[in-house]
Amino acid sequence: MKKGRLIVISGPSGVGKGTVVKALTERDPRLKLSVSATTREMRPGETDGVQYYFISHEKFEQMIAEDRFLEHARYVGNRYGTPEEPVDRMLNQGYDVLLEIEVQGGLQIMQRRPDAIPIFIAAPSFEVLGARLRGRGDTDEEKVLMRLQQARMEYLTARQYRYIVVNDRLEDAVRDVEAILRAEALKTEHQEHLLKEDD
Repeated sequence: MKKGRLIVISGPSGVGKGTVVKALTERDPRLKLSVSATTREMRPGETDGVQYYFISHEKFEQMIAEDRFLEHARYVGNRYGTPEEPVDRMLNQGYDVLLEIEVQGGLQIMQRRPDAIPIFIAAPSFEVLGARLRGRGDTDEEKVLMRLQQARMEYLTARQYRYIVVNDRLEDAVRDVEAILRAEALKTEHQEHLLKEDD
């Protein structure tokens, strides 16, 4: 069985990463979304192993010590990370695995897994990004400005990603990611078996 590919989808808050990923997985059953682990409390309506693996701080620290995360970070007092074993299991089953993660985690994965396909999702402009953040209706102006400042810092790291996709219209952004994945599949290193003569 051909091993699947690891696809990293990153970008600032408000660019629509989750919406792009949801559309991609709905259109292609071979795409599986990785589930992250977190130390935060489970919220009403959430299920362990679906939205997140909910684990204790002690368990999280143990997993770090045992090098069991592809990436991990601290955010607002809680820990978040991508467990390596479930990702590798899906890849070995032939599925392509999507990681929807923040830029900090994306950079960690690029170092750990140079074969990953890193894609940075950007907004058409900072004005549009600000409008999207304000349009959510659950973020006060101070937090919007903080997230825009964070986005400026994250945009500086975008050059380290192999691809940048602008999420202006969702359908166009999804098609751009699909085109990237098709092009990646046609790379010579993945097609060398076609060049060998039959015995």
